[in-house]
Amino acid sequence: MKRILFAASEGVPFIKTGGLADVVGSLPKCIDKEYFDVRVILPKYTCMKQEMKDKLEYVTHFYMDFNWTDAYVGVLKAEVDGIQYYFIDNEGYFGGFKPYGDNALFEIEKYAFFSKAVLSVLPILDFRPDIIHCHDWQTGLVPVYLKERFQGSDFFRGIKSVITIHNLKFQGKWDPKVVQSITGLPQYYFTPDKLEAYKDANLLKGGIVFADAVTTVSDTYAEEIKTKFYGEGLEGLLKARSGDLRGIVNGIDYEEFNPETDKYIVRPYNAVNFRKEKAKNKRALQEELGLKVDEKKMMIGVVSRLTDQKGFDLIAYVMDELCQDDIQLVILGTGEERYENMFRHFDWKYSDKVSANIFYSEELSHKIYASCDAFLMPSLFEPCGLSQLMSLRYGTVPIVRETGGLKDTVEPYNEYESKGTGFSFANYNAHEMLAAVRYAEQIYYDKKREWNKIVDRAMAADFSWEVSANKYQEMYDWLIGY
Repeated sequence: MKRILFAASEGVPFIKTGGLADVVGSLPKCIDKEYFDVRVILPKYTCMKQEMKDKLEYVTHFYMDFNWTDAYVGVLKAEVDGIQYYFIDNEGYFGGFKPYGDNALFEIEKYAFFSKAVLSVLPILDFRPDIIHCHDWQTGLVPVYLKERFQGSDFFRGIKSVITIHNLKFQGKWDPKVVQSITGLPQYYFTPDKLEAYKDANLLKGGIVFADAVTTVSDTYAEEIKTKFYGEGLEGLLKARSGDLRGIVNGIDYEEFNPETDKYIVRPYNAVNFRKEKAKNKRALQEELGLKVDEKKMMIGVVSRLTDQKGFDLIAYVMDELCQDDIQLVILGTGEERYENMFRHFDWKYSDKVSANIFYSEELSHKIYASCDAFLMPSLFEPCGLSQLMSLRYGTVPIVRETGGLKDTVEPYNEYESKGTGFSFANYNAHEMLAAVRYAEQIYYDKKREWNKIVDRAMAADFSWEVSANKYQEMYDWLIGY
């Protein structure tokens, strides 16, 4: 039995802010339990829902030398869906109303504490993993501490580490002297070949340098991050590690996202009856949002954080032009104020065509995936993206920019060979995006049979976690050496 420990800053069902939590919550369930014992360790945030806190049981506590003090480390555990979860408790670090704060230095101290605690707790839990699988910069110090501090003891010797980059933009950077003082790492580690990058200490870089393998969340993104445009200053290092770097595309939970059993939608449907039943969801949503009720009208959905990364500057540029077309646009999400207000403005200006919902609702997101005809995702960069996978699952045709995971998961429509599961454009250009949207409109209105075939192929695509889990298992076997 090979033992794997997932270390991450969030994970479903306990705490979620983004796609990382979905990965940490879903992937362990799909890994073959016959060969792998997968467990997860997370911070115990005080902002977790009460019903989740009630599941936790106290294991032990101890004190750990950290940042010039003896820091309290509480340990709790819970079992959900057959997976054993452990929690690191320290209210000084994990208190507050949300998991992540705005004070960058405090965030670095908090996750440095968590990284050291993850390793310190293992002998007490009597769980010796073969591999510790770290996620993003918050656990970047785990591979560093493992090599620097813990490798000397018999218990830790030979434990391998993997780091998965979910989004290279976030790296955990601060002044080297301050980070050295907090972490207790020798000065020797703060050099350009280790943790230092452009005069900052960089936690993610530390993880990439010291981990035995590096993964990211799609094949294309694994290639992109070796270039200057996408590499966020670490392209040289990633190029140097390309022998140990691989891309494995994320999956989604096919039980949770299933148009046949989805409790949030008005009319369940499947790949056989969507031609009749899907439109009933559209009518219900049009009614709910106060749009003109017309099941023949093409409806385009957007569910996203409203930020530059997601390509909203492109949408802002052609929004007036887009609203001249015979379409309806439904937006759900929060983010930068200028995009929130831009959508509110167009909702007021074209109230029968645009519905701006500037909040987040799980229920409404499912309704949008199930009701819309197309889904727009023009990202500047997209390590993997989950929304396009959900749209494919619901037979909502994605319109995407060819970058990262979007390029790997959406096959562009080819009218000559009658292939493809969506529409795409290559250059980051507003009118190129508009042309892709209008091409989709043309197929929707003028070639309905072709459109339905695209939906057929989209719904037949398999991006369940099982596919990805097999690739992770391969990597674990390769690392352990059998």
